[in-house]
Amino acid sequence: MSEASQTKPGSAFEWLGGEAKVQELVDRFYDLMDLEPAYKELRAAHGTDLASARQKLYWFLCGWLGGPQHYIERYGHPRLRARHMPFKIGLVERDQWLACMDQAMGEVGVDEELRARLREAFFGTADWMRNTPG
Repeated sequence: MSEASQTKPGSAFEWLGGEAKVQELVDRFYDLMDLEPAYKELRAAHGTDLASARQKLYWFLCGWLGGPQHYIERYGHPRLRARHMPFKIGLVERDQWLACMDQAMGEVGVDEELRARLREAFFGTADWMRNTPG
């Protein structure tokens, strides 16, 4: 079978590489948030401990990407906007989240076509989460 005739996996979850790759992506995302000064406002919005946020993003992304519904099994519908209302999310936080996730995707080796698709999907969700002008 030629490379051109190969089809992409059925879901973004499979294409990414399953649970282990989702965990790697989430870990790198939060490590970068903790390390890079460019993400300081985003980091400040997360409080002192990232363990809970790290776990919840992993569970959420598994299901959102088309894999196991770990988050829904534990908490029900994600209700993303409602769950994030207590946190200030403006353009700065949105853009830092997107940049941090894009950097993490690049560093863990997400396929470029998938990365472009995820970047677009993440933007739509992150922009919808804004609850503070500017």
